[in-house]
Amino acid sequence: MSSGIGSLTATERLNFLVTNRIPRRLATRFMGWFSRIESPMLTRLSMFVWQLFADDLRLDEAQNTRFNSLQACFVRQLKQGVRPLDRRDGVVISPCDAIVGACGPVHGTTVYQAKGFPYELADLIPDAPLRETYRDGTFVTLRLKSSMYHRFHAPLDATLRQVIYISGDTWNVNPVALRRIEQLFCKNERAVLELASNDAQGSICLVAVAAILVASIKLHALNEALDMNYGGPCAHCCRDPYQKGQEMGYFQHGSTILLFASAGHTLHEGVRSGARINMGQALLIKPDSQASLPQPETLEKALEKTLEKLK
Repeated sequence: MSSGIGSLTATERLNFLVTNRIPRRLATRFMGWFSRIESPMLTRLSMFVWQLFADDLRLDEAQNTRFNSLQACFVRQLKQGVRPLDRRDGVVISPCDAIVGACGPVHGTTVYQAKGFPYELADLIPDAPLRETYRDGTFVTLRLKSSMYHRFHAPLDATLRQVIYISGDTWNVNPVALRRIEQLFCKNERAVLELASNDAQGSICLVAVAAILVASIKLHALNEALDMNYGGPCAHCCRDPYQKGQEMGYFQHGSTILLFASAGHTLHEGVRSGARINMGQALLIKPDSQASLPQPETLEKALEKTLEKLK
């Protein structure tokens, strides 16, 4: 057992060194350039190497499975209907495919990126009135692995009111780094998306955090991509309406979305750290919502089972 623990520790240390103790911005710029090279042969070779390290890369759900560049694979679209939406009133859906990281209540304005690693909303979200909206609210960390679908969608019917871009570093955002680098999300490049619910049941904020090899976020509401070449402005006022599940943008590679909800929202059953979730699945329940109750179909089945037992 001690040998296994030692091996795991060594692997984590190597992972941390390889992905973080290199010229991160230079590596990110190189990856941005390399991923845009249009060469089917080079792309096939790169994807073969990629799959040696990410054996969960699956393209059977993609609209296209042949790509002229790595970037085309990263930002691939999915076939119609492979991500059904939970359309129940009162349900906030996951905006993306992800592995759930730290999640739960916001303690005042303190959030935890990992056990024992707190950060303040003031260090993550520069807009004071906006971050106060999420005092004592709920948060979920959604990590998009490099092999996952990279597009993200509106978690509810809402209006995008504001986008704030914060330039920063490009630390890796994997669990190894989150356990070693304090306030990591507050150090990296990120875009804060303020969403006002159309039914006045609270507020949702998405913080799209860039990382090494992926300091590029494309939002359909803005003409320019938000990346290391972006020169401003820092804040954009928007009035863009979105329906639940409508695409909002994409990362050029895997990264992380932090979702914050105002007080009263609760985690949907089954949402916990380490769980896989797909875009469109229930993530949160809104305040005063009946969405947590079983669907009528479920109640009918439960009644049938009860009657069977009574026979």
